[in-house]
Amino acid sequence: MFSDRVARAVAAGEVTEAYRRAPRRPAEPGDRVRTVAGLVGITEVTEVDPGRVSDEQARCAGFNSAAGLRSSLAKHGTGPVFRLRLVPAGPGEPPPPEPVVLDDGRRRVIEARLARLDADSPRGPWTADLLGRLSAGPVRAAELAAQHQRPVSRCKSQLWRLRELGLVESVAAGMRLTGLGVAYVRGR
Repeated sequence: MFSDRVARAVAAGEVTEAYRRAPRRPAEPGDRVRTVAGLVGITEVTEVDPGRVSDEQARCAGFNSAAGLRSSLAKHGTGPVFRLRLVPAGPGEPPPPEPVVLDDGRRRVIEARLARLDADSPRGPWTADLLGRLSAGPVRAAELAAQHQRPVSRCKSQLWRLRELGLVESVAAGMRLTGLGVAYVRGR
């Protein structure tokens, strides 16, 4: 429901409103939405006339002006516009990954892809070490870089390669194993 940029701005107290064009109310007061920056609480939902939104209200939603907000809303067609009042609502720990049953065929496919990643690396095998580190819990690329005295960009690249395989996912605390990643690591 909220972009990463908006979620972080809500957590920092920089954004307190959001405007949505929707055929019906997009949320209810009291709803909480899990985001990369923690939980975002919705305290009020009101239908508004976008032509009456002030520059100050638009700035509360992260826009420079009401004209910019209206331009953004115009990209989403026509229909009612709703103002959502937002507050940070806590860290919002993500639920654990959904358990996955990994059959032998899928395991072999993953092993072959990981072997290719290891073979293509000029520094040698790295996938088993990184998956092992992630099995202990979420980690940020900067932490990995500091631990291994490597550039952050290299660590991010490796994490993204594992993400493309469906083995890791992004959460507020960094990157963690998905259900598939957990099943693969436990079955090794």
